[in-house]
Amino acid sequence: MDSIIIAAARALAAGDPLGALQRIALREDAAALALRGIAMAQLNDFARSKLLLRRAMRAFGPKEELARARCVIAKAEIAFASRDLTWQEKMLDAARATLAKHGDHINAAHARYLEIRRWVLLGELERAEQALAELDPQLLPAVLQATHALIEATIAMRRLKTGSARTALLKAEQAARETNIAALIAEVANTAQVLDAPAARIITNKNETVLRLKDVEDLFASDNFIIDACRYTVRVGAEVIALANRPVLFTLIRGLAQAWPEDVSRDELALRAFRLKRVDESVRARLRVEMGRLRTVLRSVADIRATARGFTLDPRHSNVVVMAPLVDDDHGDVLAMLADGESWSSSALALVLNSSQRTVQRALESLATAGKVQSFGYGRARRWTVTPIPGYATLLLLPTSAFSS
Repeated sequence: MDSIIIAAARALAAGDPLGALQRIALREDAAALALRGIAMAQLNDFARSKLLLRRAMRAFGPKEELARARCVIAKAEIAFASRDLTWQEKMLDAARATLAKHGDHINAAHARYLEIRRWVLLGELERAEQALAELDPQLLPAVLQATHALIEATIAMRRLKTGSARTALLKAEQAARETNIAALIAEVANTAQVLDAPAARIITNKNETVLRLKDVEDLFASDNFIIDACRYTVRVGAEVIALANRPVLFTLIRGLAQAWPEDVSRDELALRAFRLKRVDESVRARLRVEMGRLRTVLRSVADIRATARGFTLDPRHSNVVVMAPLVDDDHGDVLAMLADGESWSSSALALVLNSSQRTVQRALESLATAGKVQSFGYGRARRWTVTPIPGYATLLLLPTSAFSS
């Protein structure tokens, strides 16, 4: 490898893509094409980057498996950055094995971190934690130590362990400053801001209170009867009742909880739950059926009592708290994913949200009509973005099993 290629690679490792391009912009050999592709990725030109890496892989040929494996890792990183989450894990695993076989343990570890970050994004926190525990960051350069700590902090925040998150962020900040890479330092700083940003609201019959992640952690540690409108669950201590797949029941319990200790009229509950403009006897009969189902679901933690005009919630030995997102929206989960500032395809959003692509497309079209999101590109290249609401944390709307365990 010649000195110019080595200098360009060092510039990329230091987060200086323009310095790398100054050295190799006019070269067409395989190594230069690969480095140019990585440089364009650092400059957020993902389409050009993918093209250059494909050309580099063809130029390297089948016998240069180490170089091709590094290109696979670079393509996977670009796919992750551009929120194209459909890339095949088997290809990345094979590339990681090739790197390890040839003694390139740093890039092999980098590939593993890419896999783990993808699992975190998909809400597979247990799988990510197990894989992360197998890696020793002390044997790796500072940039990967910062990545390791950032993943630890993200998982801790998703699990509402704010103390562990702060500790991990301190390690990430120290490692990031050692690298002197501005983008990495900024990523750590942005992640740290989430800890102190408003994350949710407590709604009562009379007022609202804004919560931060530490406040939410304390709330979940209490014995309150919590209606979690971020995750569509009912929580009482360690018991969690998931109602994400039963939206009518969740709407009913939220309506009762927000009025507690008062009752709610039958007509008001029916209008909310069934989204109707008027109520007749058939609707009231349907309401009675759904209230019976709600009693069955909540029988271990609360009763639903009939009153002269409607129904009231009667929890057992606890106060009632409704925790809602900062901004109520029918498509809050889609907005939460877009709030990271990256450009997403509808297929990637569907994968992360465990929903059909058509359902996500309808949600995006509705949000676009309301002026909350925007798109660019056409067909498979179409991407959706939104400008994040400054100072708001959306972690509670992201997919994870932590809130139901």
